[in-house]
Amino acid sequence: MPLPPAPFRALSAAAAPAPSGAQRALLYGRRAPLAGALLFLSIGAVSAAVASRSGCAFSHCRIPFFGARGLSSARMDAASTTVPSIVVYVTVPNREAGKKLSQGIISEKLAACVNIVPGIESVYWWEGKVQTDAEELLIIKTRESLLNALTEHIKANHEYDVPEVISLPITGGNTKYLEWIKNSTRET
Repeated sequence: MPLPPAPFRALSAAAAPAPSGAQRALLYGRRAPLAGALLFLSIGAVSAAVASRSGCAFSHCRIPFFGARGLSSARMDAASTTVPSIVVYVTVPNREAGKKLSQGIISEKLAACVNIVPGIESVYWWEGKVQTDAEELLIIKTRESLLNALTEHIKANHEYDVPEVISLPITGGNTKYLEWIKNSTRET
């Protein structure tokens, strides 16, 4: 008799024999909705934590369904040794443009770090039709207070007419890394 799948081995080893065909179908049929429900709850919890900026960025946030305290080891509030920080996404047409833009951003102390992620493909609506281009993605870590200056720098030095500049809040993380972002960037 074949072994049941790994998630059910411990259960069936301690219990009676392996489930029958009908029982197995019932177990397998319920596994997908259960996995989907758990995925939905975890995505909902993470989305709620990120979306509730006023609840997470400056105080402890509560995650719906689980009642747990914030997801991070560092809080971003006035008493902290960190500052409100963000991750900014910018796409560039090629590696050279990404390196040039990144070096300018870092030398101006507009960010602590820029990751250049090669090999992305962007599909987007532009000038009345669907476009597809190979691009690279810059992931920029900086202070929230530098977003306007960073955006202006990117607009002035980017090859695109309308460069992508979008930011997401960093609601917590490794305190030493968050302190490094603060110490590696200018104040405003």
